[in-house]
Amino acid sequence: MTTVNINESPNIILRIIWFVAVGWWLSGVWTVIAWVSCVTIIGLPIGLMMLNSLPQVTTLRARTVRTVVDSDGGVQVSTTPQYPFLIRALYFLVIGWWLSAVWLITAWAMGSTIIGLVISFWMVDRVPSVLVLTQN
Repeated sequence: MTTVNINESPNIILRIIWFVAVGWWLSGVWTVIAWVSCVTIIGLPIGLMMLNSLPQVTTLRARTVRTVVDSDGGVQVSTTPQYPFLIRALYFLVIGWWLSAVWLITAWAMGSTIIGLVISFWMVDRVPSVLVLTQN
């Protein structure tokens, strides 16, 4: 069995130019719209989709797709098991909605500094986990 991770992001120079010119301010607007959508419950699916694409909006970094090829030549896309829906929903109602706001504000503020940029990118990748316990 062979596992292949595919990441189709543009080259790093283009990603840096994007972040400096567009990504830093667009990510702030995108984050506010996504978080407000999530809190409305009706907009939750759209908000989660937006938060999942936040790394791409910020730095053009595509999500890595894990593909598993077995010895028979069969190919399947691997997914991570998730917590049960009820646990995730309860977590969102009690903790996720407000903790994600604090998390996003902190991540965006850290992204405004050169020193905090790496931690900011790490935090942005974990937003779905903080909001609704999504496993990556």
